[in-house]
Amino acid sequence: MLYDCAVIGGGPAGLNAALILGRGRKEVILFDDDTPRNAVTRESHNFITRDGIHPAEFKKAAYEDLNKYPTISVQRNQVVDIVQTASYFQIQTEIGQVFEAQRIVLATGLKDILPEIEGIHQFYGKSLFGCPYCDGWELKDLPLVYIAAYPHAFNSVKMVSNWSKDIVVCTNGQASISPQAKTILSQKNIPVVEDEILRLQGEDGQLKSIQFKNGKELSREAGFISHKLQQASPFAGRLELESNGMGGIRIDPYGRTSRKGVYAAGDCAGGMPQQIVAAAEGSKAAVSVLSDYVAENF
Repeated sequence: MLYDCAVIGGGPAGLNAALILGRGRKEVILFDDDTPRNAVTRESHNFITRDGIHPAEFKKAAYEDLNKYPTISVQRNQVVDIVQTASYFQIQTEIGQVFEAQRIVLATGLKDILPEIEGIHQFYGKSLFGCPYCDGWELKDLPLVYIAAYPHAFNSVKMVSNWSKDIVVCTNGQASISPQAKTILSQKNIPVVEDEILRLQGEDGQLKSIQFKNGKELSREAGFISHKLQQASPFAGRLELESNGMGGIRIDPYGRTSRKGVYAAGDCAGGMPQQIVAAAEGSKAAVSVLSDYVAENF
């Protein structure tokens, strides 16, 4: 079967794109390998009507919506390759299946690369987070640490100060805070500790302290981490899609990439890492697919 469109990725962007396409009377296949970026998250926030929902419950509700439409098929397998032929795309899964589609929506997301600090994965998503917009409310007025292990962390520290004034910045021995930024932070009573971190300590995901290699220890109850991001899939490179210069796929305002027939939405296209924004961008990309179909066939 030749599908009208294949959506790669089962996050909010991919789910909403599949919904729009299915309601647009297109035969769409959604590939979801169920490895979401927010797998460690207990609650998702800032999505109106869904604030505080567990990510698994969010996805369950999404699939209840998709299941209403017979034109939407779902494959819960990982896509390992996409090849463009003269008239369609071939999508191969990890179990050797091959599907064909006239268009592709990439909603494959990004992957968080955390600093290599002992214990960090024990606390990430429970008492250490990457996004103050998502989790700042829950940490308001607590004694926080900001682990600024990567460059350009100063603006993020400023943003965290919106939720708590009791912040200590730890650079883990990295040159992630400039001398000028240190001066400003000092004026705001935000200490910068430049010692290397030995380990994070706590119980059941609740941070209690940061232990440094020089023997010092800092008590903190929660915090945020600067982290790197990388594409969660290799398809932007394999399809030779242009980059936006910041690690994302370059798209026009409606989700079209530099390659005809390929669209992108959500985090992989450099969108703001919020579920509601990703869902909206999935909607825009799907509307572009439908618009292009109509323009070609009317």
